Amino acid sequence: MVTPDKTFFIQLVNFIITLLVLNLLLFRPIREIIKKRAEIMNGRLDDIERFNGDAKSKLANYEKALDEARRSANTLRAEKRAEGLAEEKDFLEVAGKEAADSLKTARGEIDAQMRKAKDALAGEVKKFAQQATDKILGEA
Repeated sequence: MVTPDKTFFIQLVNFIITLLVLNLLLFRPIREIIKKRAEIMNGRLDDIERFNGDAKSKLANYEKALDEARRSANTLRAEKRAEGLAEEKDFLEVAGKEAADSLKTARGEIDAQMRKAKDALAGEVKKFAQQATDKILGEA
């Protein structure tokens, strides 16, 4: 068994002084450095989380704006397509009317020319018939 004598107390005081000196010179500065490093890391983690949150919100806003632009473009495309179809229908209707009018005019002109030709030929038929009759009868 250990018997406490005066060297034991000297060693104990020596040990306590060594602990105090090590605490002042070594342990406390290391703890301060570790504490500051932890604060820096926490600050950086907060910055990273804030950055990620901002990035997510910006991405959500971008996707929302993109969806809205797509819907707007689809609506505009549908409107323009309807306008184009309406214009095409109007154009075809006008072209059909013009073609019908042109056809009607052409038929009228053809009918008029046909009547003139018939009238001209009817007048000459009598002459040709008279000439043919004269030739047949020998009067010519």
